[in-house]
Amino acid sequence: FRRSKPAVVWEGEDGRTRTWTFQELAGETNRLANELSRLGIGVGDRVGIALPMLPETVAAFFACAKIGAISVPIFSGYGAEAIASRLNDCSAKILITVDGFLRKGKWISLGRVAGLAIQSCPTIAYMIVVNRSPRDLFVDSDRARWWHEITETESSDRACEELDAEAPLFIGYTSGTTGKPKGAVHVHGGLLVKLAQEVAHQVDLGEADRLFWLTDLGWIMGPWEFIGGLALGGTIVLYEGAPDYPAPDRLWALIDRQKVTILGVSPTLVRALMRHGNEPVHSHDLSRLRVLGSTGEPWNEGPWRWYFEEVGGKRCPVINFSGGTEIGACLLSSAPIEPIKACSVGGASLGMAVNVFGSNAEPLRGEVGELVCEKPWPSMTRGLWNDSARYLETYWSRFPGVWTHGDWASIDEDGCWFLHGRSDDTIKVAGKRIGPAEIESTLVNHSDVVEAAAIGVPNALKGEAVRCFVVLRPGRIASETLAEELRMKVAEALGRSFLPESVGFVAELPKTRSAKILRRAIRARILGQDPGDLSSLENPHALDELL
Repeated sequence: FRRSKPAVVWEGEDGRTRTWTFQELAGETNRLANELSRLGIGVGDRVGIALPMLPETVAAFFACAKIGAISVPIFSGYGAEAIASRLNDCSAKILITVDGFLRKGKWISLGRVAGLAIQSCPTIAYMIVVNRSPRDLFVDSDRARWWHEITETESSDRACEELDAEAPLFIGYTSGTTGKPKGAVHVHGGLLVKLAQEVAHQVDLGEADRLFWLTDLGWIMGPWEFIGGLALGGTIVLYEGAPDYPAPDRLWALIDRQKVTILGVSPTLVRALMRHGNEPVHSHDLSRLRVLGSTGEPWNEGPWRWYFEEVGGKRCPVINFSGGTEIGACLLSSAPIEPIKACSVGGASLGMAVNVFGSNAEPLRGEVGELVCEKPWPSMTRGLWNDSARYLETYWSRFPGVWTHGDWASIDEDGCWFLHGRSDDTIKVAGKRIGPAEIESTLVNHSDVVEAAAIGVPNALKGEAVRCFVVLRPGRIASETLAEELRMKVAEALGRSFLPESVGFVAELPKTRSAKILRRAIRARILGQDPGDLSSLENPHALDELL
């Protein structure tokens, strides 16, 4: 049955589409697996994958898994230095990339960037390049080989390598506030079991469903979609390009065209798209949608209700969950069979012994504390690549024997869980702690504001003071009067102690390709400090505008 069933449906920003059946995906995966073996890649060897969301990206990921090689997903938006640092950290032998891809109408020559990157990567023997662009984009490496040329004579049959369940599957690099990126190691058995379970129980995917998560392979939601969606026999939908190009309705048009039934986006993207109003959404048939997913950062109630009411027509549950690259899955999640409160992440994901701790490791209810997990789970990272000391320090040093995730969370009187942002983003004003999400929610609830970011800056009197940046809706005008109105709105909602020192107006906030706001980078730019790893930042110019 599955041989002729669509496994991967792809749409490019230029309107091109391709569909691979399960049989075609298996054939392409096997041809690449055979070629990798011919090039000397075997069990335990590392293979970098710097690709946008293409059908070949799925084949590359599974080809590595099939022969026991360890794939290294790399964000397709990275520059040469960021790519090289990850390849060198794990001593990768091959890099798989593309000559170019479209982003907001422009061809991005990733092949050239990748070629420059491997000039400083002595362990890279070959660079396999997918031919995506109709143009003659420059691929700067004599180690480059075209995917279609080297695989065309390979067999479409290949047996899977027999591996231990604990054999490494991939290394997921996650950026840190300081220091080099952390390489979280994930294994075959635990990740497959947990992701298949999550996609089945959290978004209710069946063989008739089409799952589309707006992501990149370099974010954990890429493997989540690939592994979970295909293990259950569903169809995964991929998109290469910007969600609002060439028009604000691009995302909704794609959902209509490709018959998407399960959609996943970030709260930040929803906030960005809702500024265009309801018409772009309502001009397309979204009636096939039955489940809405979200992850990435805390919600504000206004955007959450817009997503639920305008996109989901008040009939699709919003399955909000939270995990991370190191988790390999979700710590917290809503479920379609349970009542859902607006903005809540529901409760513990199946199999997760999560809790909220105070500073003395006491469980908290009705208060904000550290999100922790008290027992191991199948998909947890087995450690950081070549950095055990950093692994122990980052996740295990706060509360002995307990995983500390670095998120603020709370549990209300009904047992519903809520996130309040990263604990390292916490603002402490005159001894009082507050997460930026609470301040940002208050600002976004103003009719003129569509996005907001709040940071803490040093203050001689209070220790820290609140400083905010907002993006206005189209047609709204920035003024000192509006800034003062927003300051007072925060004070009225959260208390006079948290009255912002200032509110600045910007055209856009600095974000990653996965649409997360980089608050630490905002704070560093304002204070003239080192912002740490910025390789995932999509719009560096937004940092300059802050000044």
